[in-house]
Amino acid sequence: MPSLFDPVQLGAIRLPNRIVMAPLTRSRAGQERVPNALMAEYYRQRATAGLIVSEGSQIGPLAIGYPDTPGCYLPEHTAGWRLSTSAVHQADGRIVLQLWHVGRISHPLWLDGQSPVAPSAIGPTGDTRTPDGLRPFEPPRALSTDEVRGVVAEFRHAAQVAKDAGFDGVEIHGANGYIIDQFLRDGTNVRTDEYGGSPENRCRFALEVLDAVAEVWGYDRVGLRLNPHGLYRGMTHTDLVETYRTLAARCDERHPAFLHVVGALDRPDEDQATPAIREAFSGPLVVCGGYDRDRADRALALGADLVAFGTLFIANPDLPARLECGLPLTEADRESYYTPGPKGYTDYPAWIGTPGTVGASGA
Repeated sequence: MPSLFDPVQLGAIRLPNRIVMAPLTRSRAGQERVPNALMAEYYRQRATAGLIVSEGSQIGPLAIGYPDTPGCYLPEHTAGWRLSTSAVHQADGRIVLQLWHVGRISHPLWLDGQSPVAPSAIGPTGDTRTPDGLRPFEPPRALSTDEVRGVVAEFRHAAQVAKDAGFDGVEIHGANGYIIDQFLRDGTNVRTDEYGGSPENRCRFALEVLDAVAEVWGYDRVGLRLNPHGLYRGMTHTDLVETYRTLAARCDERHPAFLHVVGALDRPDEDQATPAIREAFSGPLVVCGGYDRDRADRALALGADLVAFGTLFIANPDLPARLECGLPLTEADRESYYTPGPKGYTDYPAWIGTPGTVGASGA
């Protein structure tokens, strides 16, 4: 059985361990949405992860839905992200950019008055943060068939920006209620064209995005993130396992670098979709979602190839060493998850002692 600390080949990328830093929205790009030196330091500190998946980066102006999140479609985004890729590579790390379009999880106040776009004109439930504070979500407008293809082209363009910025690859954000997830679910996708109806058709958009991004990178430097059981903001799904088995099988035909699934191989009573994905997809599988060292070991024993950690990386920049040596873990300050500046972001020190000595810095 592989260990978390064994090397692994992830497509074209050789990793020194099987610990992935999961994508984490931290809202440090400012109102300009341009990656900056503070972000570069944050990623540099965490470069001992086998692989860093960056926070989600918007692929275009209609992809925005949150404050101070970075973009990946303008020349200034290219230059800004080069700060992070250079810093990580100088620390002997590997980093891929997560490509993100929020779809209906937005508001006209983020979009210069335009309506959010989605596969169908079905709005999410609840409120969202806007420049004017919390507001109820507003109904999106359904993309035309030609517009769907235009969004695919935006993903391709963002992939090229990521390549020009020096990343080692990209991850497509297909999870958590955002636009690809919205196409996959029959509760948010009631289209009657080739992008709606059967599981095959509802998977079409995700696969076209995968193919377009692979035109830039090759499949062996592209991953796709999924969250089958994450029914966010009023999403519903009646054929969950069949849809995700279909998507995984079609991905398997293309041989992407990895699938990254928020799910559990060790809890079959709660999660039937992740085992179905593992069965249908023969390539590297990353699992994520509240894992600790013990659960990570079980996941590897049950067929996962890598394990992604999110929250633990916030306050433990040297998480791989702490997991390997059984060192104490610092608890993150939730109040500073999305606040500007270094507090709760780059001010968590690495462990400065050794096993058996007193204290962890930051603890």
